[in-house]
Amino acid sequence: MFVRYLNNEEAYRHKFKDGYYYSGDIAYKDQEGYYWFAGRKDDVINTAGHLVGPFEVESALLEIEEIKEAAVIAAPDEILHEKIVAFIKLKPGYTYDKELELKIRVYIANKVSTIAVPHDMVVIENIPKTKSGKIMRRVLKAQYLGHDAGDLSTMEEF
Repeated sequence: MFVRYLNNEEAYRHKFKDGYYYSGDIAYKDQEGYYWFAGRKDDVINTAGHLVGPFEVESALLEIEEIKEAAVIAAPDEILHEKIVAFIKLKPGYTYDKELELKIRVYIANKVSTIAVPHDMVVIENIPKTKSGKIMRRVLKAQYLGHDAGDLSTMEEF
């Protein structure tokens, strides 16, 4: 564990409360006593006043037979504040159509929440990831908004 944040001692001190380190991860315990990782406290989407974790929606999307990979971002929205946008990579042999879109929307509504249903879904050939496999949401967000993605040196090559 690091002993401090470079040039930010105050932020490091706030990670400790009553002798415990708070990582910023969000988890929950189910009825059977199992712990589940839900996401990062600082990585949530504020849609219509509700907080939704991208990891939670991504996990549910991956349970759908036709979907091979998924990534979720927040995009600005005048009404919702932020809207949920899902990027999905389909398994070979499947195509995205109205029937699959409806299946995804119903599944997310039932599995997660009606609030967590993506506003937009984008079918993509590859989900950009770092060389260690972490989804590069900033790249997807830049692509969605038509902005420059910036430094891509940590991105894996396809």
